[in-house]
Amino acid sequence: MKTLFDNAERQELISRLDKLTAENRPLWGKMNSSQMVKHCRLWEEMIHENKLLKRPFIGRLIGQMILKKVLQSPEFRRNSPTIPEMLVTDANIDLNDERRQLITLVNSYPQYDQPDYSFIHPFFGKMTRDQIGKLAYLHLDHHLKQFGV
Repeated sequence: MKTLFDNAERQELISRLDKLTAENRPLWGKMNSSQMVKHCRLWEEMIHENKLLKRPFIGRLIGQMILKKVLQSPEFRRNSPTIPEMLVTDANIDLNDERRQLITLVNSYPQYDQPDYSFIHPFFGKMTRDQIGKLAYLHLDHHLKQFGV
């Protein structure tokens, strides 16, 4: 499975991200391209800054089981729910600035040095470095596909 810890796979996503414009329309979902990039930046900040967010009860019950299933599939399902902290509804977002910040975060994966299970995803729970890299790849790939890039 692809991971953001692999340089070639990271560069492939960045190349696709560079092709995104404000004119790209979503194939599903409610966000525009700028909102999507900001959503992805917030998601990456959650990982790299090890932000602890509120965990829903259902995630505590079945999060680890769902994580295993997600990591076995080649892509996220469309219109998957997101946590409130990652919802983006701002209208005036600078796509290029958000993209720059997101690319910086994506490029920082080689320096990610948190020990396994120190990051706690708000739904899936404690994750290993390997799981983080794979989930991060799937997440960004999902949103780039959402906008046809």
